[in-house]
Amino acid sequence: MKPAPFDYVAPATIDEACAALADAGGGATVLAGGQTLLPLLNLRMSQPFILVDINNIADLQGIAHAGGCTRVGAMTRQCEAIASETLARTLPVLVQATSHVGHHQTRNRGTVGGSIALGEPAAELPATAVALGATIEARSTRGTRHIPAGEFYLGPYMTALEADELVTVINFPDWPKGHITLFREVAQRPGDFALVGMVGALSVEGGRIARAGLAWFGMGPTPIRAKAAEQMLLGQSLEQINPQAIAERAVADTAPFDDQHASAEYRRTVATRIFARTLREALKIGEAA
Repeated sequence: MKPAPFDYVAPATIDEACAALADAGGGATVLAGGQTLLPLLNLRMSQPFILVDINNIADLQGIAHAGGCTRVGAMTRQCEAIASETLARTLPVLVQATSHVGHHQTRNRGTVGGSIALGEPAAELPATAVALGATIEARSTRGTRHIPAGEFYLGPYMTALEADELVTVINFPDWPKGHITLFREVAQRPGDFALVGMVGALSVEGGRIARAGLAWFGMGPTPIRAKAAEQMLLGQSLEQINPQAIAERAVADTAPFDDQHASAEYRRTVATRIFARTLREALKIGEAA
């Protein structure tokens, strides 16, 4: 099929893009990488009046570290994030998660901000933003909002972003040097959306867990932060940690569903196993723990 007719604008600045979104009165759609949008347009599942192409806006690109956080421009290509020395040093789990997004070819066009703004429940990057405590910067003609990732996702493909707002930057707070990363997903084929996935980071000080950020993807209508599991870990010495018990508590906070790919019970069972195994391997805890 072919897309329904629409007007097209390619602003050169963030202000121009925000003005175009405001003028559209809710009838505009933003084109970033286009890896999800273009198929939806062709199937006429998305029929905007105006397509706002933000690919020419230089201020939306790039990665920088300063002031206790790493700023990732919304138009930063996923392949650029994977190759970034800054991210490899400050947020290695973000690099790892991004390397599982789609395929090599799609990552050349897909953007970090596009994936995070879309809010696919089974996608890696929204859950990573939630786990790491990221803040999403949204601009409009009315000003700038800073939305915690944990408050950004409201339901499948539903976010706190207003129709006239544009995601410009994702700010990831610093994690201590040498922090431990956790990532694992189960998918039918490489590049498919995950049936079950978990992502996060831990920092250890004096042999105890000092900070924890953990989240699920593919386990409910949004990325789900494993808050109870985080609390169970905080202050615990490595000898005290029971990965199986923490995994079971983490899964208790999820809301998986049945679909044509897997049942909710399958997701719970696999999630418990991969969480416990990933935690055990990351902390080098023996099976008897």
